Amino acid sequence: RRSAGTGLAGPNTVYVQVVAAGGRDAGAAVYVFSEFNRYLFNCGEGTQRAMQEHKLKISHLDSIFLSRVAWANAGGLPGMILTLKAMGLQRCVFLGPPKLQNYLKAIRLFPGPLKRMDLAVQLHTEPEYKDETMTVYQVPLRGKPPAAESPLPQSPEASTQDGNSPKGNTGPGSPRAAQQTSEEGKEKESPKKRGDKQKCVSRHPDLVMAFLCKIHPKKGKFLAAKAQEMGLPVGTPAILPIITALKNGESITFEGRELHPEELCTPADPGPVFIVLECPREDFVDAICENETFRRYQDGLAENQVALVIHITPESVLRDSRYQQWMERFGPGTQHLVLNENSSAVHNARSYKIQTQLNLIHPEIFPLLTTYQSKEEEAVCSVPIVRGECLLKYHFRPQQEWQRDAVTVCDHDAFVSEALDLPNFQTCVKECKESLSGVPGSMDAYPEIVFLGTGSAIPMKIRNVSSTLVNTSSTRSLLLDCGEGTFGQLCRHYGEQVDQVLCNIVAVFVSHMHTDHHSGLVNILMERRRAFAALGQAFSPLFLVAPEQIMPWLHEYHNHCEEILGDIKMIPSQSLLKGCENIKPKTKWFVSSLLDSYDLAEFQTCEVQHCKNAFACSVVHKSGWKVVYSGDTMPCMALVQMGKDATLLIHEATLEDGMEKEAIEKTHSTTSQAIQIGMKMNAEFIMLNHFSQRYAKIPLFSEDFSEKVGIAFDHMRV
Repeated sequence: RRSAGTGLAGPNTVYVQVVAAGGRDAGAAVYVFSEFNRYLFNCGEGTQRAMQEHKLKISHLDSIFLSRVAWANAGGLPGMILTLKAMGLQRCVFLGPPKLQNYLKAIRLFPGPLKRMDLAVQLHTEPEYKDETMTVYQVPLRGKPPAAESPLPQSPEASTQDGNSPKGNTGPGSPRAAQQTSEEGKEKESPKKRGDKQKCVSRHPDLVMAFLCKIHPKKGKFLAAKAQEMGLPVGTPAILPIITALKNGESITFEGRELHPEELCTPADPGPVFIVLECPREDFVDAICENETFRRYQDGLAENQVALVIHITPESVLRDSRYQQWMERFGPGTQHLVLNENSSAVHNARSYKIQTQLNLIHPEIFPLLTTYQSKEEEAVCSVPIVRGECLLKYHFRPQQEWQRDAVTVCDHDAFVSEALDLPNFQTCVKECKESLSGVPGSMDAYPEIVFLGTGSAIPMKIRNVSSTLVNTSSTRSLLLDCGEGTFGQLCRHYGEQVDQVLCNIVAVFVSHMHTDHHSGLVNILMERRRAFAALGQAFSPLFLVAPEQIMPWLHEYHNHCEEILGDIKMIPSQSLLKGCENIKPKTKWFVSSLLDSYDLAEFQTCEVQHCKNAFACSVVHKSGWKVVYSGDTMPCMALVQMGKDATLLIHEATLEDGMEKEAIEKTHSTTSQAIQIGMKMNAEFIMLNHFSQRYAKIPLFSEDFSEKVGIAFDHMRV
């Protein structure tokens, strides 16, 4: 690659492409391509998965720009950075608000290579960003302080769990709620907590960063054929100074004849301008409308013509007359692309395809996927706008135009036809249904297990990373691990019912601190809070059963980014070990409430052989069923003992048989090892999951497979 400032001509090809169109399940992210550089604007959960599926080269990213430090914009960064590190990248440059520095500092608390990665942040107070493709100016926007919001209504249990009066301020994120949810269980506030409160007071103000991007000018193309017709020495060294002068806009004299650039060169391209702008709320509209930088590009001068404005903007802002007038001032030559929750774009078409085909085998086990449809009415804008679609392109060069050739489409009938055309498919399906017809049981019985993520390490097009939903009744659910994209998977599985499902989740179990098992937690917390408000239900924090080492990360995020501690009641996994006696009074109260919420006889953990502080769990219902979840582990006798006579064992099977040595190195299990653990504990049924992403669709079978063993797929329901 060429370094910036070499004086070479601008790029020949530049386009912007929508990665995530703004829907609730995917957020908003755009990818900018030139032959010299690649850029990503925003990186919410699921961005990496979409880029992997659609072959947008992650390894070629030069810089990542964040318009706002909110989980919707930055939730995919931990996984993305880990992937870049695994690909050999030692340094990554980020541009965005000051909070970005705090966020990157916080995610370094995760175990693994994040600590060894050079993560550089260029703030708006520094000179503009410049490379061989474009110059980027950061435009800071500060909204007016929003009116104080009344706290969500609390359930009686949430309000009085510590014996405090319900009249106290226990809303999510309040000092009281943050105090209640930390794990100290002491009457007096610890010095660390006082420090946390002081940090909260100094939290950076809500700042949004817009990006004004100027693509470098491109000199006109020398018309060699025409020059040859005019008798110029084309093909000889003498032509080089002539070409240079003409492309630089200079007239020259050749053999007594004056030659002008417009005769022998195509017109120069002064360099298109585009703007990436997030306006999250109406209180930012004035800051945008009054911004002097934007006004300079609304004066009608040709050199300041903006080709495209990308609006990451809710419908409420689009309806604002002030915002519409601001859009009008760019003139008719500017295109406007809108990314928001009114998008119903499908981003993971391969997931929809395989689920549609599996649905032909068993409609109840493999229900068809859906989408979340926003109920907000679309704004009618005074200027033409284009609604975002996954992989929609806008080309700046070689010519400015929209391109929809690559836009993702879910063709249900085509997916079905492809499966039906497979040799013997229909015969095999018929035989499968006949064999299942004699199996006792009902799909309406509980517990119901919904596998949301069955892959390991990084999300891929067929399998997302770890997450399993256990519905213990029609109104109660338990989430086992919560990797990146878990909320998006819930949206695709439950569609418009997702808010009620979120309210049903009373607890989340995080097995260990590897990113692919917990980096979806913050989004679940925030979307769950939103769901309670949308449904008008009394809010209650969820129980977080996790290694206590998760708390420093949650404190850092709460103190410097967004308030979340009021949404959890922490139960350290260590306190649920068999025989553990040193349990704090508050934790005992939380455990008792957890058991009551699910009508459980027992919720137990055991340490497993993976990384430090890795746990499995066993859930025993009063009706008698027992579900055991391994998390990540090598074969482990402690798990066998805890899981004795389990109704269902969900066990990781990362690698195929024959890879035992690699399994030891990575502290995982092979297929047969996982099955043998289930046999030793006398489990009635064994579901294998957490497969290496090297297996495109299903892992390799082993001789140990029997009618007691199943393979988990994303969105499978048992």
